[in-house]
Amino acid sequence: MAKKAKKKGKEVLVVASKVRDYVKSKKCNTSGEFIGELSNAVYDLIDKAAARAKGNNRKTIQAKDA
Repeated sequence: MAKKAKKKGKEVLVVASKVRDYVKSKKCNTSGEFIGELSNAVYDLIDKAAARAKGNNRKTIQAKDA
């Protein structure tokens, strides 16, 4: 079963093991809450990009919307 992002109760959108591996490559550690917060940031980024695309009469989110 997929883990849920804590604040919003949404499904986590990032691969936790890949994030942890990348953080370790930077000689840092991840807290237990970091993955959920990172996922929330991804949700926010997607929401803003979708709103921008819709504002430009598009259904496709493009890199420039991020």
